[in-house]
Amino acid sequence: MTLSPPLPPRDGVHYRACNLCEAICGLRITVQGGQVTDVRGDPDDPLSRGHICPKGAALPDLHADPDRLKTPMRRDGDTWHPMSWDDALDLVARRLRGVQAAHGPDSVATFQGNPSVHNSGTLLTAGAFLKALGTRNRYSATSTDQLPHHYAAAEMFGHPLLLPIPDVDRTDFLLMLGANPLASNGSILTAPGMRERLRAIRDRGGRVVLLDPRRTESAAHVSEYHPIRPGSDALFLMALLHVILSEGLARPGRLADVTDGLEDLHDVAAPYTPEAVQAATGVPAATTRDLARAFARAPRAAAYGRIGLSVQAFGGLCQWLLNTLNLVTGNLDREGGAMVPRPAFDLLTGARPGQTHHGRWHSRVRGLPEFDGELPNAALAEEILTPGEGQIRALVTIAGNPVLSTPGGQHLDRALADLDFMVSIDPYLNETTRHAHVILPPATGLEVEHYDVIFHHFAVRATARLNQPVFPISADQRFDHQIFAGLTGHLSGKALATPAERLDAGLRHGPHRLTLDDVRAHPHGLDLGPMQPVFPERLLTASGRIQALPDPMRRDLTRLHAALGAPVAPLILIGRRQLRSNNSWMHNTPRLMRGPDRCTLHLNPADAQGLTDGQLAQVTSRVGTVTVPVEITADVMPGVASLPHGFGHARRGAQLRVAQAHPGVSLNDLTDPLLLDELTGNAALNGTPIQVQPAPQIAGTAPTAGSAAD
Repeated sequence: MTLSPPLPPRDGVHYRACNLCEAICGLRITVQGGQVTDVRGDPDDPLSRGHICPKGAALPDLHADPDRLKTPMRRDGDTWHPMSWDDALDLVARRLRGVQAAHGPDSVATFQGNPSVHNSGTLLTAGAFLKALGTRNRYSATSTDQLPHHYAAAEMFGHPLLLPIPDVDRTDFLLMLGANPLASNGSILTAPGMRERLRAIRDRGGRVVLLDPRRTESAAHVSEYHPIRPGSDALFLMALLHVILSEGLARPGRLADVTDGLEDLHDVAAPYTPEAVQAATGVPAATTRDLARAFARAPRAAAYGRIGLSVQAFGGLCQWLLNTLNLVTGNLDREGGAMVPRPAFDLLTGARPGQTHHGRWHSRVRGLPEFDGELPNAALAEEILTPGEGQIRALVTIAGNPVLSTPGGQHLDRALADLDFMVSIDPYLNETTRHAHVILPPATGLEVEHYDVIFHHFAVRATARLNQPVFPISADQRFDHQIFAGLTGHLSGKALATPAERLDAGLRHGPHRLTLDDVRAHPHGLDLGPMQPVFPERLLTASGRIQALPDPMRRDLTRLHAALGAPVAPLILIGRRQLRSNNSWMHNTPRLMRGPDRCTLHLNPADAQGLTDGQLAQVTSRVGTVTVPVEITADVMPGVASLPHGFGHARRGAQLRVAQAHPGVSLNDLTDPLLLDELTGNAALNGTPIQVQPAPQIAGTAPTAGSAAD
């Protein structure tokens, strides 16, 4: 099939937000002669105020990537052939229905990757397709990323999207654990330009404190940094709570009258003195007491923890304790504390109080509970490989690369080859989609109209911005919403509203009563003001009250208490986020891959055991072995090793030329799908026990970096 050439873009200056990460920074894009000649931050964007990171500057490279697919492809053995859209949609719908007719509705599974929520076309239309499929075997990146945040919000406040975020622009004390906003640009915290925002806290006499097993990029921009052992954050937070409650420093303020369980927190926190947790956390008791007292006495304070707290064995307890710490000190739902945004397009409009969000069904093999309609993705491979009634026999992936992004990735890699049918809605032939029988590639990036539906729910300031396409698509391309509408029509006969129609309706019914035309008329974005208190009006618990000590958290404390005396493995693996990377899907951009190899194993000198910088090491866990260069650095604690996430591009069959020239190894060839946060089902990617030794050499050859699973 020959693509019809698209019309050239209009020369001039275009304004839109970058949709590559949660920061949604406004961009000023200059086009001359049909080509992007300049990309810089938009100083008039009310949220990002001119901030831009290397990923935003590389956005045009993704558009021009020669490896990007633009027409449906069908695999015949190892050979790919183009298809027409009509034939492709018909084939996919027919094969999916055939599998379900033979083996039941749950024999088809779906997996959605992070980019699904970075494109409003997918976000607003994929749900109808999933409903038409009618399967309970739904998986997404949520359970390797942020599920504990949503679990705690649902239990305490009644809905997974009632997520308190730090009001960083007005706080006097920001306590961060397991967060690296200088690399992430903020996560579950849409606050672009965090370097400047952290500096502003310090400049107004405030205090910024970071605890992390690794001295991250953010550590250079805080008031003080303290190392903490991986997986011990819940114990540390309990110790903070103990000091605050035992020393009479609690002041929950107006929310005390709408909160249940506050009085029970004293007994819960009693065993966790700073001295009792010191050995497990590595944080001196005196430091813990100082931080607890300073946090409680600060005029305005906010506690915030991100992915390092979520991807561990106690992720759910960590996020509950952060909310509780903000609550008991009077810093929940107040300016300068932790607040729940109320965006112009509000996904909570129409949400009913008292809904159940988890445990309504369980996975077939391990009996893991669902949350918000999804099962833990650590169960996906076993559900494909384990024979019996309900076995997954077909898979739909949507903007995801679970071979690189989920625990035990090499195990899933093998499982995908056993499927009867697989379809991927994705613009790339990557390490996962190479197993598909059909790839349906949507238009992407600068070609799509986009509104950030999700990330305004995490934003420090209420804004609204519609991002107009810069480039038109060819007649042979399709937008994601057209693909989902086509599949839904084939499966159910139902027509879908367009994303624009849904956006307009949502904005009209939102708190600011806007229209899509109102937003479209402001290309830099509408500024709707800072966050405002929303409790108790916005609470969606059955009682209409905050639950300070939900029953699931109370029951899980038995597991936490056992961790106080549990033995610690000699060497523990944690991940590493990088500014010029975005999970696995920014490694095919030449300008982002320049410079020295970034896929290295960080080791403390105390753990090097004779290894030297640049030497290849063999790293082994229960589930796999990889060979990777070592980087000796005191930036990681003794007993901790760190490997970046998203690499592992040496697998045969993918078509990612730049990524394959910088393959690295996959962190998730080492992470263990059996290690979970038992409370939430989130993967415990941080905390994998490993052994490290010099890579063996075969006589006459030198070892090369790679995975033993390749």
